[in-house]
Amino acid sequence: MKKKPSSRQISEFVWGWLFILPTMLGLIILNIYPMIDTIKQSFYKTGDFGKGNKFVGLANYEKVFGDSEVWQALANTIKYAIVEVPFSVVIALLLAVLLNKKLKGRSFFRTVFFLPMVVAPAAVAMVWKWLYNSNFGLINNTFHIKVNWISDPKIAIYSIAVIGIWSVIGYNMVLFLAGLQEVPRDYYEAASLDGANGWQQLKSITIPLISPTLFFVIVTRIIAGMQVFDLIYMLIDLNNPAWKKTESLVFLFYKYSFQQSKKGYGATVVVVLLAFILILTGIQLIGQKKWVHYE
Repeated sequence: MKKKPSSRQISEFVWGWLFILPTMLGLIILNIYPMIDTIKQSFYKTGDFGKGNKFVGLANYEKVFGDSEVWQALANTIKYAIVEVPFSVVIALLLAVLLNKKLKGRSFFRTVFFLPMVVAPAAVAMVWKWLYNSNFGLINNTFHIKVNWISDPKIAIYSIAVIGIWSVIGYNMVLFLAGLQEVPRDYYEAASLDGANGWQQLKSITIPLISPTLFFVIVTRIIAGMQVFDLIYMLIDLNNPAWKKTESLVFLFYKYSFQQSKKGYGATVVVVLLAFILILTGIQLIGQKKWVHYE
């Protein structure tokens, strides 16, 4: 016979659900429902004047997979992520290792590197637009060169990726610093006694012991990198020669859904992006078993 729960157990159960209810409601209203509605809209075509959506089945998906603009946007997005993700992770890890040591002004440098993360994206874009200006920009004038950083189709997406690296290094660094706090100092002292240098300690002690944090940072950075939008929106205008070579999938979704009122087709683009991100994340989840150590 089952034992009836005590009044205390019932109270803990009720209060537990009450405490997580706001978060659950937020997830349902702001994340889960919009995602389901977006997937639903991808099977519809927006009617005239944005009204009377018509069910078209897989027609939007057939159009997307045959749309050269979508494939170009996917290539642009991948180029951005390929540059931004590894560099932001590696630089942040090295900075975290350096600033985890007993250095004078350590707190000041930690703050300085984290500051870009709290600056408004619009302000970041304005500053870098000035730095990249081909006529009077600080970079060209300092090095006495003439480079069209954000108007040359060949390098514009990589120039934007540099801004992404600069913006996110501090956030990644803080995550790595949190992981490094869990690594016992005894390991480094023993390694030093055995003659291991800094690089050997990083490779044999630091990376294996913070591999769960490293895995989390890589996964989240890839997801964020594949969703790049704000920097491109604020740096590149329609008259820019590099427009088509910097347009991301999320920007394409914005253009179709909100500028051209093709919400069904825009939803299809973002569902394809979601599927691509899920595949990448699945591959990482399978591969992490070989190098991530949770002991």
